[in-house]
Amino acid sequence: MRLAVIPARGGSKRIPRKNIRNFCGKPMIAWSIEAALESGCFDRIIVSTDDQEIAETSRRYGAEVPFIRPAALSGDLAGTVPVIAHAINWQSQIGTMPEAVCCLYATAPFVRPSDLLQGLSRLESISCDYAFSVTSYAFPIQRALRIGENGMTQMFYPEHAHTRSQDLEETWHDAGQFYWGRTNAWLAGTPVMSGNSAPVILPRYRVQDIDTPEDWVRAELMFSALSHTSVL
Repeated sequence: MRLAVIPARGGSKRIPRKNIRNFCGKPMIAWSIEAALESGCFDRIIVSTDDQEIAETSRRYGAEVPFIRPAALSGDLAGTVPVIAHAINWQSQIGTMPEAVCCLYATAPFVRPSDLLQGLSRLESISCDYAFSVTSYAFPIQRALRIGENGMTQMFYPEHAHTRSQDLEETWHDAGQFYWGRTNAWLAGTPVMSGNSAPVILPRYRVQDIDTPEDWVRAELMFSALSHTSVL
């Protein structure tokens, strides 16, 4: 059995009601639900939420909301892994224990069914705990700067001040869209960044964190531009 779990608590502070706020014509969470449905790789798609309005919206777009997430897992400090483990335990108590579980974020409008299928393929073909979306940094992190207390710039890695960009190692970061994992890894509390995770590489133009109002505006502009082009 393959299970999708979409965490979507109601207490977003920087962008109130973020998970169901209208994004390019639909509630934000609808984009994730529809990608999961279209992928055809899940036996169940569950939204884990503490909010009745989010629950109703999720059901309207085709997801299940068979339980309300407990308050202990709904605060600002609640981690993703315990939330997914809670959903797995619920599923195991009422039926089949899933073999693979995908945490799909509610704020991932750029995710595509093919990305989810690629993640599943990576998990099943490689001996790893997780397979998750990543993208490359646009600028070499070895050239990163800080602004010191005196207001002047300082290099984090001054030893690379004269290294050519093409000679620097390419670096990657979490794309913040989805995390396929083996059930035993989720239940054991194994961190996704533990070193036994396979990357699913996404192009930078389909990756945008949405944590601030500025992020939201940028994401809508990117999404609108992509919807009018043939770029994949």
